[in-house]
Amino acid sequence: MTTVRLRHVHTDLALHQLRDRDGGAHPLLLLHGLGERTPDSVPLIAGAWPGSVWGLDFTGHGDSSRPSCGGYTAEVLLADVDHALEVLADDGPVTILGRGLGAYVGLLIAGARAELVAGTVLTDGPGLAGGGPSQHSPSITHARGGVDVLQRSGADRAARLDPDKPDPYALLELAIDVRPADYATTYARLAVELSPVDQPLSVATVARHPWIDAVADLPGVVRERAADALRRFAA
Repeated sequence: MTTVRLRHVHTDLALHQLRDRDGGAHPLLLLHGLGERTPDSVPLIAGAWPGSVWGLDFTGHGDSSRPSCGGYTAEVLLADVDHALEVLADDGPVTILGRGLGAYVGLLIAGARAELVAGTVLTDGPGLAGGGPSQHSPSITHARGGVDVLQRSGADRAARLDPDKPDPYALLELAIDVRPADYATTYARLAVELSPVDQPLSVATVARHPWIDAVADLPGVVRERAADALRRFAA
């Protein structure tokens, strides 16, 4: 595995190349779930992909850096992916395979940068539902054993974080990040209208959540197995 370091505002992002391309096919970008990181090798589901395979560690996860005071949202991660696409798009539009939280972020980037995305596959994984479709009453939450880290600030907090574990702030804030159905469908419609491929969104999830069902019901969105979607987008 080869890692490319990307500087994005105040964050260092880790973009991992898991496999070089075989022929002229365009790249596949893996987006992991909440609390996860890019796998060390190409997952079985993507084993037949004919192009290069990459994985991005979101801010606060894996080998990417941690902000000094949290502030995680799906839109922050959307910006991470946008920066990675600017690098990968030299080889043409990129297909995205998103898992859990990565599926939701993959949907957002499919609409926001439709011209750079050649199909997005949404699959099950941690963080798929987020905090549900609407905002809940304000609350204060902490992870057991993580209070000391959360209460520290700035460089001191960042220095004490375990580099092999996700930022506790990321786990807390992204777990309650809302997923409004109408917000998700706005990005889905943009993807369908502006994508360079037909039927650019594939819903391969077993889990059912309001935003997923709303997206899956739109014209131009297909419910299918992830392997079938990847074959279609690779063609």
